[in-house]
Amino acid sequence: MNAIVALCHFCELHGPRTLFCTEALHSPLPQGAAYGDSLGQGEQAEEEEGGIQMSSRIRSHSPADGVSAESNSPRLKKSDMCEGCRSLDACHPGYISHDKETSIKYVSHQHPNHPQLFSIVRQACVRSLSCEVCPGREGPIFFGDEQHGFVFSHTFFIKDSLARGFQRWYSIIIVMMDRIYLINSWPFLLSKIRGIIDELQGKALKVFEAEQFGCPQRPLRINMAFTPFLHQRNGNAARSLTSLTNDDNLWACLHTSFAWLLKACGCRLTEKLLEGAPTEDTLVQMEKQADLEEECAAWESHEEEGQSRSPPEVLEGRELSKCHTESSALSDCGWTMRRTAVFRSLRHMRQVLGASAFRMLAWHILMGNQVIWKGQDRELIQSAFDVLQAMLPVGCVRVIPYSEKYEDAYRCNFLGLSPQAEIPLHVQSSEFAVMIDVRTAPRSNLYPVLFVDDEPLSKYEFAVTSGSPVATDRVGLTILNKIEAALSNENLSVDVVEQCLVCLKEEWMNKVKVLFKFTKVDSRPKEDTQKLLGILGASEEDNVKLLKFWMTGLSKTYKSHLMSSVRSPTSSECRN
Repeated sequence: MNAIVALCHFCELHGPRTLFCTEALHSPLPQGAAYGDSLGQGEQAEEEEGGIQMSSRIRSHSPADGVSAESNSPRLKKSDMCEGCRSLDACHPGYISHDKETSIKYVSHQHPNHPQLFSIVRQACVRSLSCEVCPGREGPIFFGDEQHGFVFSHTFFIKDSLARGFQRWYSIIIVMMDRIYLINSWPFLLSKIRGIIDELQGKALKVFEAEQFGCPQRPLRINMAFTPFLHQRNGNAARSLTSLTNDDNLWACLHTSFAWLLKACGCRLTEKLLEGAPTEDTLVQMEKQADLEEECAAWESHEEEGQSRSPPEVLEGRELSKCHTESSALSDCGWTMRRTAVFRSLRHMRQVLGASAFRMLAWHILMGNQVIWKGQDRELIQSAFDVLQAMLPVGCVRVIPYSEKYEDAYRCNFLGLSPQAEIPLHVQSSEFAVMIDVRTAPRSNLYPVLFVDDEPLSKYEFAVTSGSPVATDRVGLTILNKIEAALSNENLSVDVVEQCLVCLKEEWMNKVKVLFKFTKVDSRPKEDTQKLLGILGASEEDNVKLLKFWMTGLSKTYKSHLMSSVRSPTSSECRN
């Protein structure tokens, strides 16, 4: 997390002061920091806590050393500091932690080394202990702006038997530029910082009670009522936090806590890409899955009720094939044990069939005509269907993977047949069907150059026939021309072509939605519809047929939403 955690103190002599701060560095160490000697020379041993290594081998300039000739950072003079507003000694090197996972360094000093960060933290410190005060003066508060950063501040008191009111005022602040991230981290930061504060207050309370038991300060101050209290303060009155808590390792512990806080808060929230509204394919898949679950639940309930009667023949032939078709369209449940995909992609199929045969096949698919694959190899036919149905919206796909007899076009637009199945003559000569006959190749290796490794395909040859062949010089479908352009471009990988196909389908599904709203919902005249088609760039006859076919693939959710919005009173008022 790109933030700075700091412990601040309100000194009675010098006002708000920054005692200790920890920052995350994604770049080399700040100027003035350098590694010291090795551990073998008596340096502090490294400790690992939560994947972070802590050591005090960093040499940095303390603010009490005065202004460095190489640094422009604002510094505080020794005369402007006392024991109460100083954390590390002038000769202390500071602390650094190395995060092995992310290569981030967490560095702790009394003040940030960068001049701009020094100014930002200084202003946040002053505001947290003077201007921005919550009710009761103790608790969390949020403030800041775009220029100076946003601050989460938690003020608290530490018991001190020598201080005015027997307590001193401190705050822990977190400064960062991302307001949304900081607000979303509020509950996490509040609980963890509250734990640090409770530990500090608990240690200080033990010291306070021990000192009060040995030398009560209240009666002593009453006896000195006629002596001005301000004049009685001496060097011992401004006590350091280590003295108040009787913990010599306080700053090392705070460094570890602050470094862990920055790391944990950064890992807790991650950015995610929001995809927005679901696509039509997603809605149709959800609807098909829901219908399939309802049918399965209905049959289970019938079995539990003891209804042993078998369903009618018509129901068996229709519903069971429907369930099999839908499951294959959703997840290919019946073919999950396939060894390999014979056809790897549309580009691969285009190479196998040839450019002209593939264009004829793709044209019939996009127009909604029935596609019949006839052959012995079920795996090959199923692989072809998996590749080809990617050109259509999910709602337009109706598949019967393999059958021993011909099925009508209203049942399926992708049909796999065994070699023994007979195709009616009117279907063979129909312009609304295309047939691919998978035959055994007369030679052992039909494609020696293109398909050296494609052993399944080397056994077959493919004959594509139709009662309505597509002329290669015809303008045809706009989307088909774009698909072929993407497939023929060898500079585009298979994954890029798939994404192009997804974008093309979404583009034309949006046109389908506009046309559906215009014709079916608003019932506009034909003249206006022709103008709309011209605007959509789909005025050609083939494009109009494609839009009408793809309209059948719209989800029930979208259609019902449009109908309900038209019937609602608010929409009718807006029209008027």
